[in-house]
Amino acid sequence: MRIHFIAIGGAAMHNLAMAVASKQGYHVTGSDDEIFDPALTHLRNAGLLPDQMGWHPERITPDIDAIILGMHAREDNPELVRARELGIKIYSFPEYLYEQTKDKVRIVIGGSHGKTTTTSMILHVLKHLGIEADYMVGAQIEGFERMVRLSDTAKYAVFEGDEYLTSPLDRRSKFLWYHPHVAILTGIAWDHINVFPTFPQYVDTFRQFVKTIEQTFIYYAGDENLQVLAKEAQQSGQALQILPYREYTGDVEMQVFGRHNMQNIQAACLACQAIGIQAEDFYREIATFTGASNRLEKICEYGNYVAYKDFAHSPSKLRATVNAVRERYPNKRLVACMELHTFSSLMADFLPQYKDCMQEADVAYVYFNPKVIEHKRLSPITKEDVKNAFGTNNVVVFTESEALQTELKKQNYDNTALLMMSSGTFDGIQINEFARSLANK
Repeated sequence: MRIHFIAIGGAAMHNLAMAVASKQGYHVTGSDDEIFDPALTHLRNAGLLPDQMGWHPERITPDIDAIILGMHAREDNPELVRARELGIKIYSFPEYLYEQTKDKVRIVIGGSHGKTTTTSMILHVLKHLGIEADYMVGAQIEGFERMVRLSDTAKYAVFEGDEYLTSPLDRRSKFLWYHPHVAILTGIAWDHINVFPTFPQYVDTFRQFVKTIEQTFIYYAGDENLQVLAKEAQQSGQALQILPYREYTGDVEMQVFGRHNMQNIQAACLACQAIGIQAEDFYREIATFTGASNRLEKICEYGNYVAYKDFAHSPSKLRATVNAVRERYPNKRLVACMELHTFSSLMADFLPQYKDCMQEADVAYVYFNPKVIEHKRLSPITKEDVKNAFGTNNVVVFTESEALQTELKKQNYDNTALLMMSSGTFDGIQINEFARSLANK
């Protein structure tokens, strides 16, 4: 079976390529116009790195059985055009995952926040209980070789369900492909404004997702929008078991912290119970879960200084992360630093969603690069726009990475918790090394 990946360098795409290549009888090739680490190193080590960057339609030959199309490619991609001319079967990333797991019991975790962590929790428990599962998760998990696994032997498949677009050819949300037997929705907080320009449109894609659930719908009971969707599902006659949850309040000591993580634990427990795992077995194993990469990940702890990093960038994730660290360290000075990096976060119309998100920090630094805004072809925003949007006096806004670093280095880190939050790098900061260096300045 010959499979060719167009835009192989994406975080999920290159992991899927490696998973497919590991299956017996599959030959994988791929292309991209640019590939960065860690995908670059991963693909090179797996023998899947394209020998030449760019799009090369001559590589698309009739003996290719299927194309897997990444979101990074455009509709007029030369290789895609050639594949369509030849009539080769073209799959999107989620479509191919479904195709490979349509005979398995599928568990899908969706929502505006907590997807990666909740998915990781379920996979951690399954692994420690010796239950084999295929999976797709948006972060590296301790004890797992890669972010995607496909097999011929697993009974279960656990997917992080993303509401973003499927592919350049399919403008529906990815998670609409998965048709889960068991589904979790952790909450709905407006995101991806470039795809869902109004909040009702954003809610509606979750409404469509609920309609695809086959057996069990698990949802966070504290979310008003999910309450509406659950009631609609109940009134529609859809044959669903509907299970609301709050947060874990038991006596088992956990490695992770924060109210949002206690909610994630409770959601993961219900999903595991839905496939026959006993609650006591779940809680025993989840007590050893230390978190997913870049999700409230501890960088270092020296004396009374501690530093964490997190992928938080949307308002709901940002608020939950800042509040969790504040609750964990009520007597420490909290220095929180975040980067506006995604399409939505850099849009003037979306900025008001960040109101009061960092109010629990003693010092709050917000960074954005005007050149990124220009590159994304968005309307300019100013420091004043950002500060006014966040709405609290503790916020200081930076547009130059060097100036931000200089200010961070000036701080006194005695009895301090540092929190660095970004889906990027603050334009070149090696976050782990930088945070460690602050303890020794």
